[in-house]
This record gives sequence, structure tokens and C-alpha cells, in this order.
Amino acid sequence: MAATVEGSSPAPMENSTTDDASAVEGPSFKDQFKLFAKFGDSKSTGEAITLSNSDKWMKQAKVIDKKLTTTDTGIYYKMVAKTKRALNIKEYEQFLDTLSKNKKTDVNEMKQKMSSCGPPATKTTPTAAIGAVSRLTDHTKYTGTHKLRFDETGKGRGKEGREDKPNEGGYVQGYKDQGSYENTH
Repeated sequence: MAATVEGSSPAPMENSTTDDASAVEGPSFKDQFKLFAKFGDSKSTGEAITLSNSDKWMKQAKVIDKKLTTTDTGIYYKMVAKTKRALNIKEYEQFLDTLSKNKKTDVNEMKQKMSSCGPPATKTTPTAAIGAVSRLTDHTKYTGTHKLRFDETGKGRGKEGREDKPNEGGYVQGYKDQGSYENTH
């Protein structure tokens, strides 16, 4: 799509909901709405979004900041939802309009950020290997029967490392000179 006047092309692209715009910019607002409405709820059809999923979406899109908080979203969400637990897309757009008017932000900018933030993502906490945690997870420092649960590389032995196998040689467990009697007599 070629523009003849500089600066005239981006405005129609932002407000456009055609397939050309979604192919260039990624998923549409409605597609994102469905993804975040389904997020975390296996029974959801994606037709209505809860407040917690809305907050997750806004945090991921970096719409929630110092000026707009989750407290604000909760207040205005309840104004629109009244007694409902979730909002459909029309009611959600009404919620965004109410929120943007009261917090003096641009609703189109919010929608654009929310459309381009990507699919719902889960944050994973990295494993901490400092201080006490590193000492507790270092298999080379294990003593006694616990060190028998791991091989030389630190990989667990599973059931083999948890169970004592009976000694079929006729000697008691732990006897070190097993089989040496015939050699000395």
C-alpha cells in the first residue's frame, strides 16, 4: 500500500481493522481479547474476559504504569460490569473508554499497545543457586546413604539409589573383606 502524502498512511493503519492491517501489525484487538479471555481457564470460550486476565493483559502490554494502576482498573471495571464476573468485547471496549476518559489517556494508544503485546505469557522464576540453596543442591557435599542416591555426574539413580539390595554372598552388610578368607587360609 503506497502512500502519496507523507504521514497520511499511519493514521488509517492504526484505526483500520482490515486483513491487510492485521497482516502487517500482527493480531487484531479482537484476536488478542480472545487469547487473554481464554488464558488460564480451560472452560472459557474467549467471549468474555475477567478482571484478573484484563490486568495481566494490560501489564504485559505495559499499559499499567504509575499513572494507571490495577486499583484504577478494578474500580472502572466494576463500574461497567456491575455484578457480572466477566465482560464481553463490547463491554470491554466501553470499560477502556471509561478508563481512558477518567485517567486522561488515549484509548487508541491503549488498544494499539494491547494489540501488539503478543500472546499471553507466563513468567517463570529462575532457579536461585546462591547461599543455602547452592549448598543444599550440591550432590558432592552429601554424606552417608544420601550420597548413594546420585552417580558421579550428579544424576539421580532413582529407585536404585533409594533401596538397599540384600547381599547374597553370605556376609553381613558393610563387610569389606568379603571373599578374602580363602586367600588367607
